[in-house]
Amino acid sequence: MKYEPVIGLEIHAELRTKTKMFCFSANDPDEKHPNINICPVCMGHPGTLPVINESAVKKTISVGLALKGAINRFSQFDRKNYFYPDLPKGYQISQYKHPFVTGGSLALEESTKKEIRIQRIHLEEDTGRLIHDKESGTSLIDFNRAGIPLMELVTEPDFRTGEEVREFGESLQRILRYIGASNADMEKGEMRVEVNISLRPEDAKEFGTKVEVKNINSFKFAADAVDYEIKRQTEALERGEKIIQETRGWNEDKKMTVSQRSKEEAHDYRYFPEPDLPPMKFSEEYIEKIRSELPELPREKRARLIKEYGLPEDAATLIARDKTFAGYFEEVISELLEHGEETQEKPKKNLILLAASFFIGEFTRLVNEKGGSIAGLKITPENFGEILITVAEDKISALAAKDVLAEMFQTGDDPSDIIERLGLWQLSDTNDLEDIASHIIAENPKAVEDYKKGKDASLQFLVGQVMKESRGKANPKIVRGIMEKLLKKP
Repeated sequence: MKYEPVIGLEIHAELRTKTKMFCFSANDPDEKHPNINICPVCMGHPGTLPVINESAVKKTISVGLALKGAINRFSQFDRKNYFYPDLPKGYQISQYKHPFVTGGSLALEESTKKEIRIQRIHLEEDTGRLIHDKESGTSLIDFNRAGIPLMELVTEPDFRTGEEVREFGESLQRILRYIGASNADMEKGEMRVEVNISLRPEDAKEFGTKVEVKNINSFKFAADAVDYEIKRQTEALERGEKIIQETRGWNEDKKMTVSQRSKEEAHDYRYFPEPDLPPMKFSEEYIEKIRSELPELPREKRARLIKEYGLPEDAATLIARDKTFAGYFEEVISELLEHGEETQEKPKKNLILLAASFFIGEFTRLVNEKGGSIAGLKITPENFGEILITVAEDKISALAAKDVLAEMFQTGDDPSDIIERLGLWQLSDTNDLEDIASHIIAENPKAVEDYKKGKDASLQFLVGQVMKESRGKANPKIVRGIMEKLLKKP
């Protein structure tokens, strides 16, 4: 029997706000000292009252608008009652019946193009963090995270593969960063994934028994966990076993999910409206103002880069993945085209394609070597444009430009100064190049004979020898012309 995987996601993202969700304690994910960013409100002291953080509400609505969801005109917070050591109040302020956003979707543009439907997006407060000391056998609690605004997005069970899960997660992460809703740094726990997966016979309509894999901190790990669970559950069903409803975790070292606890029935959290917070009503004007403040999103930016600059689809996709990166690219293009209009030596499209090639190649490699961020970059868009123009005008080779770019990353110096210092200007003087070419011809009679017999590859070999002799500074186009002149076929 063939089985169909049915997969849904629950994704939590800590929102980027100055203060916590219901108090004025700092929201600082980089704080290393425990229990610094706390106050009587987020610690649940008697007599304290929460106050709604409007910035967090706006960011959640922004995410809903970006994902084409419906913004509910009426919304409220609820108490979700359960006990856990890192939950100071003994309950969590969350949302149940009236979330901020219902519906919406996000397309998988890299693969299947299918639209993944979103069920709801709601806002709640995060819990504290447990720290387990294995040596002493004790557990400590850091409450710095308790009360941080936490957005939860729940999808419909529309996924069928681990690769779809990875692509959706990465696309959502880019959107959160584009609109400034969350830094979504998974290594810091600012974005976490829970996968719900079941298998059913291929033509069945009813879902199988659901297994939940919780607190995954990487979309690659989420994809791996899905692939593992599909294999594990398929093999169990083929042996005639029943799948147990349970919560599992992903063990990256062993590349497998591990059982954490059985979950026979849904938890009864005894939700009821939060009595200390007023319900919220949103006007059309309020929602439209938030919509008007949305930036260009990755999907739209990618389409514009293709249409406006004629970029290939793959190049536009890579550049549009990071908002800051794409903004820097467009600044370089602006400088490049302004210079290109003055010289009129190269078509605009060629200059743009040259810039894109350097960006997704050598530039991205250098940025990744320095941590993956262009914050604090020493190369100005003007200087980047200048180095690209020198390549386009055949003043230096593309290989030499890589050396110049690496030096610019380190020093921020003007490219012409670096080229001069490293002696990278291309040799274009025909007299000098003819002398080198004549020497190479004399040294390689066999290649000369082969070329005259019609083997064009021999000409490329001879050109390469001139380039080697000139230490890469010769202009290859001029060298080829000189060689063809000196080696006239009979």
